[in-house]
Amino acid sequence: MKFEVRKLCTMAILAALSLVLVLLIHFPIIPAAPWLEYDPAEVPILIGGFVYGPIAGLIITVITALIQALTVSAQSGWVGFVMHVIPTGTLVLVSSIIYKYNKTRKGALIALIIASIARTAVMIPANLFFTVRYWGQPLEVVKASIVPVIIPFNLIKSVANSLIVFLVYKSLRKIVK
Repeated sequence: MKFEVRKLCTMAILAALSLVLVLLIHFPIIPAAPWLEYDPAEVPILIGGFVYGPIAGLIITVITALIQALTVSAQSGWVGFVMHVIPTGTLVLVSSIIYKYNKTRKGALIALIIASIARTAVMIPANLFFTVRYWGQPLEVVKASIVPVIIPFNLIKSVANSLIVFLVYKSLRKIVK
């Protein structure tokens, strides 16, 4: 019981840290799409997924996305919530599932690379569906933005956050656990 309470409290701290990071550090990385901003909010979520497993990582993702959707990104509504859960959830689930079975530095690197590719791939159909259907962008405009905007943004954001996790995870693991 004590372990579960500590785990839940740590997960809540990681979610809170994620929200603080999105508030403090965010900036556009693709000039053609200034609304797509880099933020390191996925770093604590990824660490939570590595320490506690894929389900815990997904729970932290959903909690963070929900709080962010109700506060910082309230103008995006439920679609913003979904468009936060899909990429971050993919990154966290894929990386933590792979890492769960190979808890080495090489395993972490492979997990983060595959997860970054998976996130990028998943966001192509997600943007084609949600951006067109719920944000009213013409399909041709979204299709035209896949290569110059959607793919680079998702790769840059996931690789940057993965690199940070790769560099700090081993030293933070004992503190988090």
